Amino acid sequence: MSVLFEPLSLRSLTVRNRLWMAPMCQYSAAPEGPETGAPNDWHFQHLAARAAGGTGLILTEATAVSPEGRISPYDLGLWNDTQQAAFARITRFLKSQGTVPGIQIAHAGRKASTERTWVDRGAPIAPGDGYGWRPVSAAALPFDDGYTTPAELTTAQIDAIVEEFAATARRALAAGFEVAEIHGAHGYLVHQFLSPYANNRTDAYGGSYEGRARFALRVAEAVREVWPDELPLFFRVSATDWLTEDESDDRTGWTVDDTVRLAADLGHRGIDLIDVSSGGIAPRARIETGPGYQVPFAERVRRETGLPVAAVGLITEARQAEKIVADGQADAVLLGRELLRDPYFALHAARELGDEPYVPQPYHRAY
Repeated sequence: MSVLFEPLSLRSLTVRNRLWMAPMCQYSAAPEGPETGAPNDWHFQHLAARAAGGTGLILTEATAVSPEGRISPYDLGLWNDTQQAAFARITRFLKSQGTVPGIQIAHAGRKASTERTWVDRGAPIAPGDGYGWRPVSAAALPFDDGYTTPAELTTAQIDAIVEEFAATARRALAAGFEVAEIHGAHGYLVHQFLSPYANNRTDAYGGSYEGRARFALRVAEAVREVWPDELPLFFRVSATDWLTEDESDDRTGWTVDDTVRLAADLGHRGIDLIDVSSGGIAPRARIETGPGYQVPFAERVRRETGLPVAAVGLITEARQAEKIVADGQADAVLLGRELLRDPYFALHAARELGDEPYVPQPYHRAY
């Protein structure tokens, strides 16, 4: 058996292979009305096709804990019964195909209230303009020129958002999800607290590493408290902000050293796997991309903390993914755009690697 197609057990849950689907926003939910934020037929077919294609674990797109936590008005959310029921339809189908359904729980913070990516390249929507609203963040620092300056969260508001993460996790469990992932990466709210580039607070939630990590660790504790002991909890982190000091801006960012320290702290709070990505906090960051460019970050977290990790980022070939797992760089690989191009990547990869592919029974006659 290819190591890529060996099962992976986390707590009492076993995932049938190491090829997983990364969260990818579809910007296709209703922006208003009773179906606001609820997954619809588009989301069903998008996720169901990858399950039929043999993907071991599927994570939904960033799913907001509140209306203000959405990246765009067209994002998914899980704060009401209508959304919960719509998600339950999806999780039932994923499980019927042997795929583990996972949900990424998120709050966009200062990167909220933007257009869909294919409309003005995801430009910000001003408060009161169309479906726009004023974002919130760790500090009153806008993401970029043209973005609304966010309102700095008070400690009472921070407490409320921590509870919103927990409430969404409760709903996710009721909807049939078996894995929850806290989104702490890509410049969204949890990351905004972590990074000194976005957090200039002087209270208990700013300053030192301990202050900046406080919100992330509180969210992890709150979600772990309501998530069953037998089911795993993931945390996605941006391993580095790809920022260095320069003459134009002396604010430095989050580093790989910080990530290793945070991962260890998260492990002590019941996080079972670190999903290692990078970037997203600042538009000026110079990211050095290439095939598997984030894998070394995942490998270091795994080596120095002993925690399971998932690697993501320009992983596009079966043998490349196989090597990452075989070499011990990661316990699983998360595919993003490659799964948009090929929903049956896992099936095709199994055949290429000489393994027995998962094939839905109605499709057996084609294989």
